[in-house]
Amino acid sequence: MGKSSWKLLFLGFMFLCLNVRNSVSRFVVEKNSLMVTSPEKIKGSHDSAIGNFGIPQYGGSMAGSVVYPKENRKGCKGFDEFGISFQSKPGALPTFVLVDRGDCFFALKVWNAQKAGASAVLVADDIEEALITMDTPEEDSSSAKYIENITIPSALIDKGFGETLKKELSGGEMVNVNLDWREAVPHPDDRVEYELWTNSNDECGVKCDMLMHFVKEFRGAAQILEKGGYTQFTPHYITWYCPQTFTLSRQCKSQCINHGRYCAPDPEQDFSSGYEGKDVVLENLRQLCVFRVANESKKPWVWWDYVTDFQIRCPMKEKKYNKDCADSVIKSLGLDGQKIEKCMGDEQADSDNPVLKDEQDAQVGKGSRGDVTILPTLVVNNRQYRGKLEKGAVLKAICSGFEETTEPAVCLSGDVETNECLDNNGGCWKDIVASITACKDTFRGRVCECPVVDGVQFKGDGYNHCEVSGPGKCKINNGGCWHESKDGHTYSACLDSEDGKCQCPQGFRGDGIKNCQDVDECKEKKACQCPECSCKNTWGSYECTCSGDLLYIRDHDTCISKEAREVRSAWAAVWVILIGLALAAGGAYLVYKYKLRRYMDSEIRAIMAQYMPLDSQSEVPNHTNDEHERA
Repeated sequence: MGKSSWKLLFLGFMFLCLNVRNSVSRFVVEKNSLMVTSPEKIKGSHDSAIGNFGIPQYGGSMAGSVVYPKENRKGCKGFDEFGISFQSKPGALPTFVLVDRGDCFFALKVWNAQKAGASAVLVADDIEEALITMDTPEEDSSSAKYIENITIPSALIDKGFGETLKKELSGGEMVNVNLDWREAVPHPDDRVEYELWTNSNDECGVKCDMLMHFVKEFRGAAQILEKGGYTQFTPHYITWYCPQTFTLSRQCKSQCINHGRYCAPDPEQDFSSGYEGKDVVLENLRQLCVFRVANESKKPWVWWDYVTDFQIRCPMKEKKYNKDCADSVIKSLGLDGQKIEKCMGDEQADSDNPVLKDEQDAQVGKGSRGDVTILPTLVVNNRQYRGKLEKGAVLKAICSGFEETTEPAVCLSGDVETNECLDNNGGCWKDIVASITACKDTFRGRVCECPVVDGVQFKGDGYNHCEVSGPGKCKINNGGCWHESKDGHTYSACLDSEDGKCQCPQGFRGDGIKNCQDVDECKEKKACQCPECSCKNTWGSYECTCSGDLLYIRDHDTCISKEAREVRSAWAAVWVILIGLALAAGGAYLVYKYKLRRYMDSEIRAIMAQYMPLDSQSEVPNHTNDEHERA
C-alpha cells in the first residue's frame, strides 16, 4: 500500500473515531453578517461563512459595491488575461467581487481577484446546502506561493442568495453590501481566553510551515498579553485513536501509543523509515506537560519559549527530533524535567493517559464552538478563528474579544486599528483650552464618554456637553474662572470650597469669570489710615510703611516706636523671669512645709508614745522597769 493510500486510511480512522466516540459531535461554521444596503427591494441581513485564509476584519466591518464579472466567473484564471480590473475609483466604495464555486481551489479564486484589485470576495455556492468553511488546499506546494500573500477577506454565500445578487446586477442595479465581523467573536469582559490547536510535527507540508512561522512570530505578543493578565492561553494537540480491529497492525503500532489509544500520522508517510507517528504523539504529550508544569509555577508563557526553541534546535530534517534534544531545551528553560516525565506517564501502558484523554475530549465542540477538525485551529472566546495564521490578523481577532474600553494598549497600536479620535475628535465633546476630550479610542471604534481627569469626574452626554461633577472643579482649567499670574504671584477666582463658584479673590473686583481688576486700597482709603502711615498699592494687595523709626502694625493699622516696643519687650522679659522665680520659690516652700510637718508629727508622736498609749497604738511595754526587776 502506497503513502497516499495509508494517509487516506488514517484519515478514515480519524473520521470514524470522532463519530463513533462522540455521537453528539457537530460541525459549526464560523459566520459573519452580510447586510445588503441597496437596492431597497433586497435589503436585509444574510449569513456568510468566513474563509479560512486571508485576513478577516475581526471587530470591524467593510462596505463595498458588488461586481459580477462577465468573463472568468469562477475566478480560476487571472483576470488580467481578460483585461478586467476591480480597482475602485477614488471616492468610490471598495469592490467586492462575486465569483461562482467550482473548478479550482477557493483560495485561488480569492488570490486572482485580489491581484485584480478586489477588496473582498464573495463565493456563491453551486448547490443548495448548508454553508461550509472554505479552506486552503492540503499539501499543495504550488498553492503555498499565493496562500501566504492573500490579505483580503472572503466569504461563502448560499446558492439562493447568490442568484438574487446576480439577478439584480444583470438588471443594471447597483448592489451595495456591508460585511460585518463585529460579532464574529464574543466580547463579554476584560479578559480573552484563546487556545491553539497545534502539532509538534514540522514535516507535514505547507500548513506546518505556516504554523511554525506563526508560533515564532506571535510569541512576543502572546507573552506580553499573558504576563499582563489580559489573556488566558491554552495549547491543544489533536490525537486520534486506532479502531480496535487494527490495533495490532504494523501501521497502528508505529503511529500510536498506549495500545492504539493515541495516534498521529506518520510524518513522512513512509512506515519503513524515518520518524513514526508515535514519535509525534510523544512530543505533543511532552509539550502539553511543559505547559502544565509551567502553569503550576505561574509562568504559562514559558510554553511559547519551549515550542519555539524546540523548532529551532530539534528539527526533523536534522534528525534531532528526539527526547535528548527536548530534555536539553527543558533544562535550558529551568523547567522541572522530572515533573514533566511524571506528567507524561507510561506510553506502553494498556490504559488511558489522563493528559491525552483530556485532549481527545476537548476536540468535541462545546457551546458555540464546533468540533476541531482543521489543523491548525485557533479558538478565541470559544469561537473558531478563520483566516490567515499571521500575527497582525490573529491579534485583531484576539483584540475583538475584549469588552469595549478594556482592551490593552497593544490593541490600540497603529498597525492593529485606526484611532478614530484623531479625525475631528471622533465627533465627541472637547475642551479646547484644557485639551480634554470625551473621545475614547477602542478596538471596535471610538466611544464618546465624559472623562475623569486628575481624579475629577466630568458628566454629560459626551457628544455635545461635559462638565465637572463634584469637588475638584478648580483643578481643571481653573473651573472656567478668571486667573492670572504677575510679579511672582498667582490668583484665581475659583472657589473649590463652594463647588467651583467664580468669585474674585480679596484685593480684586469683577465678575470672577472673565475679569478681576486690582483694587487700589490706597486710593480707596481702605488701608494705612494712621497719620504717620505711607501707602503703596501692589497687584492684589498693598504695602504700608511708617515715617522715621516707627513700625507699622497691620492688625491695628497704626505705627509704634521701635524703642517703645523694645522697652515693652524688655519689661515683659523681666516680668516673665520674676514670675518664674516666684513660682519656683512658692513650690519649694510648699515642699519644705509638707516634709517639715510630717517630720514634726512623727517626732511628737514618738515622745508622747513613751508616756501614754495613743488611740491608734497599743500600749508600749516599759522596757526600763523590766530590766531593773531582772537585775
